[in-house]
Amino acid sequence: MNTAILAPAAALAIWSMIMLFWMAGTRFPAIKQMRSARGEPGGVSKAKAGGRGQDLEGLIPDKVNWKAHNYAHLMEQPTVFYAVVVILALAGAAQLDVWLAWAYVALRIVHSLWQSLVNTIPIRLMIFVISSVILLVMAIRALLLTI
Repeated sequence: MNTAILAPAAALAIWSMIMLFWMAGTRFPAIKQMRSARGEPGGVSKAKAGGRGQDLEGLIPDKVNWKAHNYAHLMEQPTVFYAVVVILALAGAAQLDVWLAWAYVALRIVHSLWQSLVNTIPIRLMIFVISSVILLVMAIRALLLTI
């Protein structure tokens, strides 16, 4: 088994946790500031009791919500990446697969930073498409190794 391919997956998992803490670190102060501005000691009155993070859309600044949007994205397509990495590890990943995995992780980190700090759609879409093509190539390689 080629365990070198597991390192990019571990790195992306760590990056996902960094994004979680970045999201919380910007959201909580924004919520506190909003409550203070409205004189609401017990909570955000316009947010639903027991609500979800997405209920904060339009209540806290968009730039704060961008981190939450990206964290959600890291829970979506990268789940396919994790599965493909495990398949490649078990089936005998080549060095090319390791490079592709690191390229995917690097692009996901760039995507996170772009979405969280700048968030212009054309650039973000380009980063997403390139990373998606890399993931597709990895998935095809995993399939070819297992049939």
